[in-house]
Amino acid sequence: MNTIRLPGSHGALEAYRLTGPRAFPRHPANHPLPRIAYAAAHVVIDPLLSGDPWSDPRIDWDATLAYRHSLWSHGLGVAEAMDTAQRGAGLHWPLALELIQRSAAEAKAAGGLLACGAGTDQLEPVPGVTLGEVISAYEQQCQAVEAAGGRIILMASRALAACARSTDDYARVYGTLLSQVREPVIIHWLGEMFDPALAGYWGSGDYASAMEACLDIIGANAGKVEGVKISLLSAEQEIRMRRRLPAGVKMYTGDDFNYPQLIAGDEQGYSHALLGIFDAIAPAAEAALAALGRNDMSAYHALFEPTVPLARHIFAAPTRFYKTGVVFMAYLNGHQDHFVMLGGQQSARSLRHLCELFRLADRAGLLSDPELAVARMKAVLAINGVVG
Repeated sequence: MNTIRLPGSHGALEAYRLTGPRAFPRHPANHPLPRIAYAAAHVVIDPLLSGDPWSDPRIDWDATLAYRHSLWSHGLGVAEAMDTAQRGAGLHWPLALELIQRSAAEAKAAGGLLACGAGTDQLEPVPGVTLGEVISAYEQQCQAVEAAGGRIILMASRALAACARSTDDYARVYGTLLSQVREPVIIHWLGEMFDPALAGYWGSGDYASAMEACLDIIGANAGKVEGVKISLLSAEQEIRMRRRLPAGVKMYTGDDFNYPQLIAGDEQGYSHALLGIFDAIAPAAEAALAALGRNDMSAYHALFEPTVPLARHIFAAPTRFYKTGVVFMAYLNGHQDHFVMLGGQQSARSLRHLCELFRLADRAGLLSDPELAVARMKAVLAINGVVG
């Protein structure tokens, strides 16, 4: 059994013995999962080609698209060019557009489910930006996603949050956009814990008031809304909103803390999934959802519960840096050959954070090749001056 010396709670090196990978059962490809489940997917950069990590990043297209095929093979959909892909945090719109176009072509060839983020990140949220400019920026991206053949996830807009003065401004922008889209979209409500620039979205800093505004917009445009994804890390808020959605409008959980409970649901309904954590725990997610489809709730909880401590650690405050943990998982499991990120964000989490992630991933049975994972963890330790 593999053993590695990791820094403990007081900084001293302590021996850690790995428990080993779990054999997650696969579900038959011709048996759909009982919930629509999107994994918001990360991107792999090419560190040999990249120039400035913010202004001139280069994508390793082979590794990035191969990972999407891996997610599809687990029965999951791919939510493309979202915040997990560092949208607005290193992935600029021209590069996001190329990512959407390439992924859409791969999804069509593979028969994989794909939805793509359309936002306003080509528009800087500077003083003086207008609602008309926000609408135009949204229209450009929505049209580009539709031209690529993708479904639209209507992302929250930093520029709209900066210039809107009332709930009516949000209603005007969303009403205009929803009147134009060809197919129903997923609306994305991203909380300020994921992006501080989105505080007060929907025109209020109070979640109850913001929810009313969002529900009003959905109710007025229900035929153009396939679902809503909320990422507030509050099961209570999600359930409250879920119970008030118009008939036919789905709730997609974006709660990376409470997803087992929310996906399982209750006597009044359940949530589908659009989760960044599914990028990191895809084999467990597939197995758990397949168990749900068999109505084997004991297996469902047994498969998902060990992943929750890992998810809560990856998404710990500052939550916006969760992408570092998602990419680190991909590195440990051999889906990419390096631990380098857009904008240098591999440095956004501490060494102790990464070491605890390693332990939690092992305890969840999610380190598929322990020998490789140990070698890569040792390489990261060595870079930080830790040799044990």
